[in-house]
Amino acid sequence: MRGLRISGWGAALPDKTVTNADLEATLDTTDAWITERTGIRERRVGSTTSALAIEAGRLALARAEVDPASVGMVVVATCTPDQVLPATAATVQDALAISGGAMDVNAVCAGFVYGLVTAAGLLATGTDRLLLIGADTMSTIVDWDDRSTAILFADGAGAIVVEATEGPGDLIAFDLDNDGSARHLLQADIGGFIQMDGREVFRRAVRSTVDSAQRTLARAQVSSEEVALFVPHQANVRIVDAVCSRLDIPLDRTVVTLDHHGNTSAASIPLALAEAADEGRLSPGDLVLLAGFGAGMSVASALVRWSVPAGTTGTAPDPEVSP
Repeated sequence: MRGLRISGWGAALPDKTVTNADLEATLDTTDAWITERTGIRERRVGSTTSALAIEAGRLALARAEVDPASVGMVVVATCTPDQVLPATAATVQDALAISGGAMDVNAVCAGFVYGLVTAAGLLATGTDRLLLIGADTMSTIVDWDDRSTAILFADGAGAIVVEATEGPGDLIAFDLDNDGSARHLLQADIGGFIQMDGREVFRRAVRSTVDSAQRTLARAQVSSEEVALFVPHQANVRIVDAVCSRLDIPLDRTVVTLDHHGNTSAASIPLALAEAADEGRLSPGDLVLLAGFGAGMSVASALVRWSVPAGTTGTAPDPEVSP
């Protein structure tokens, strides 16, 4: 059986920054109120899902030092595609001159981990190299007059290149789950805005993320003490704190980027992973726990052994793109 190996990463954010102070001018809220309850201080908005995905993918390919023509599949995790059809992955594939297949995956904020597990299956059964991207433009489905959601969501993209390798590879264990009976708690109709029962989503998010992460660790026969870095979905700092407390993983071993990224849905985990890698927080052999939850209600976690050689920087241009 062939395993999965991560060989490059990339991230892209729109140029426009919306601070809490900016939102004070249009909403009945304050910077202090938003920061205390969410941990978010600013967020990036603008561009399109495909443009952000293309830029993040281009950077990941450059870091991996691979020819796009050698990539056999593009998987884009998103809940905000450019069009109802075709898949956003088709636009990304064309722009990056990648051959082979292209498809979108929608598990909302858990989408990137769902995509990672999908990638592992494709690599195990014949695909040699794959570009996995988490990209969302949540600002396009947010009612900016709704204080409960406008303060939370933002836009961005993160990407990794994964390759087939002989043996078990970097993906050690994973857990995927969904509770469709709770789908009404967080939803958006086609052409509509996000509707959310914030209190109940919070409660379920903590419980489901902890349960999923514990199942993954148990399958890997790994304790939380052995996890070098925890990369949770970046939704709310109180959720992150509660999950870390229950998993017994301290914040100094946790990546928190929501203060400057906001909630970017499927882009959340790969953006945080890319930032950690750029800052030198990852070393070969480190065990990295990824965990995300989202509408559906979906939840996913995965334990990965980081194997990218230290000092990998790549030669790609500035990843930020204009709206």
